[in-house]
Amino acid sequence: MVIPRSFIGVSAAVLICVSGIAAIRFAAHAAENSSRVHVDSTPINRDPQSGNSYSPIIKKVAPSVVNIYSSRIVKQRYYSPLMGDPFFRQFFGGQDQGHEVSSRDNWLGSGIVVTPDGYILTANHVVERADEIKVGLKNDATIYSAKVIGMDPPTDVAILKIDAKNLPAVTLGDSDQLEVGDVVLAVGNPFGIGQTVTRGIISALGRSLSDSNERQYQDFIQTDAAINQGNSGGALVDAQGRLIGINDAMISPSGTSAGIGLAVPVNMARNVMEGFLSGGKVARGYLGVDSQDIDSGLAKGFSAPNANGALVTLVAPDSPAAKGGLISGDVIVAINDKEISGEDSLRVVVSELRPGSKASVKIYRNGAPQTLAVLLGERSDATVESAKPSESHLPPPKADALDGVEVQDLDPQLRMELRAPRGMVGALVTEVDRASNSFEAGLRRGDVIVEINHQPVTGGDDAVRLCKAARTEEIVVKVWHPERGGGRVRFLSVDNTKRAQ
Repeated sequence: MVIPRSFIGVSAAVLICVSGIAAIRFAAHAAENSSRVHVDSTPINRDPQSGNSYSPIIKKVAPSVVNIYSSRIVKQRYYSPLMGDPFFRQFFGGQDQGHEVSSRDNWLGSGIVVTPDGYILTANHVVERADEIKVGLKNDATIYSAKVIGMDPPTDVAILKIDAKNLPAVTLGDSDQLEVGDVVLAVGNPFGIGQTVTRGIISALGRSLSDSNERQYQDFIQTDAAINQGNSGGALVDAQGRLIGINDAMISPSGTSAGIGLAVPVNMARNVMEGFLSGGKVARGYLGVDSQDIDSGLAKGFSAPNANGALVTLVAPDSPAAKGGLISGDVIVAINDKEISGEDSLRVVVSELRPGSKASVKIYRNGAPQTLAVLLGERSDATVESAKPSESHLPPPKADALDGVEVQDLDPQLRMELRAPRGMVGALVTEVDRASNSFEAGLRRGDVIVEINHQPVTGGDDAVRLCKAARTEEIVVKVWHPERGGGRVRFLSVDNTKRAQ
């Protein structure tokens, strides 16, 4: 079973390898010309005696890993549990036939700050279908509204932007330099318990998920560093603190870490991010062949030197491959000196090349090595346009904290039926929209509002007046909740800064 790493179950990363440069200046997005990522492509120091603690690395990396809070409004038919009790039916109007209400579905993931001015990489499934995305930084109490710059389901990578400056951006490494056995650290927020670091090694490279239909480009880093729910979108870093992967999923029969975690290579993530920031889309190379993995039997049958490579089964007419001389039965073993291990590897390598660029394709044909020059096309079916930010990602207007709440006067008859304390005055809550700020704070149907911001409430009109007059970002509401054998009093803090959707 493959489990995405978002928290609270949503169905809820990627860039071309450019070696030998220290920084990439992005094309302007929203007139921001100063965004930079820092890249260090040198191989890691693999001296096993280099140190006994990763504390200095974590101190450097941890501030760059953020919490991502995603939510969306869903509609469903709601039947009040109070209607099952004759005690409540007598003053709420008989049988409840059910009614459609809105509720907010929330989930949690992680992300990584990659530029000082607020660009963030995360997993696409952490933010897909969300109508509101918030970001929390480790050493900053501010919760930022995030704008979606791009979402790419084929790689499960998304790019967000928050309005902030001088952020602690991570340094990107070069995932093409990785080797099995390298030490890695996974940083994220598993189960919502707070930022957590786990250590492990790279246990495999070039993994793919055979049961995934949406993710067409898979070249996962496999690690035994524990990855659990809420880790998705978090950082996988090497022992020098450089980002080498975006934590994405785990393979587990139990739903918790079984030592097989998967991360999207950072070079793939860089490719996706550069595409969105420079042109608003991901432009992928197109070769025009169908292929399959090759085993030892096929290697002998096609006179290939070994079972590594992608066996061409079909060449599309008038495709770049056809024009470049590829034919069915060729075994592709390398493109631009990058080794091709199989069908998935071929798809990933070609997708990361620029459309219109010339690719050097090394093949075996009838046992003889050849090198063909192919001018790549563009995969129009795999191009993903930049997602447009919804209004929910913009600063919300001021709101009445009782938006979505219906109230009425607590008259003597209702007071008696509720068995409320003698002399109690207030506003009886007759309905609460499940998508409202008040519901989020804990207000429920049947509550009696007795105070708002420490001012007594004498009835329904009084409750509305006091809420509209409030100028604070949080409104303190004192309520009495009816229960058999009495009732209980509690205080709620209701958000007064955003309008219920």
